[in-house]
Amino acid sequence: MSTQTATKPSLTIKRRLNAPPAKVYAAWTDPQMIARWFGPAGVESVEAKTDLRIGGRYHIIMHVPGDRHDVMGVYREVVPNEKLVFTWAWKSTPERESLVTVELKGDGTGTVLTLTHEHFFDEAARDRHQHGWDGSFERLSQYLTV
Repeated sequence: MSTQTATKPSLTIKRRLNAPPAKVYAAWTDPQMIARWFGPAGVESVEAKTDLRIGGRYHIIMHVPGDRHDVMGVYREVVPNEKLVFTWAWKSTPERESLVTVELKGDGTGTVLTLTHEHFFDEAARDRHQHGWDGSFERLSQYLTV
């Protein structure tokens, strides 16, 4: 009998943004800035609350036509202008907690952002999040160039 360790699905997205790391970091941590870009196409408005410290919580509500999506979690690592690590759980499925790591590296006048989202419940959840993150990064890129 062989024992297999089940590896939970994950995804990694890398983007170069035309803004310095401090501005990108602020976009991820300042609730007013988060509300301007977070969420994929179709999100009409965003509410965000952050308690930016290790052990602090965040809560983001994305309003879409006829519905809302609540996500929340706890900051596990906070390195200003360099790195954020936080748990990620939807209000509708809190038992499916995953983990997000956002790393920022200066690149000339811009920033290379690497997002790793791990410990998905299944591949379908990973694929839905891939779509959501891709859309969010499009909005983030536009927000940072304004």
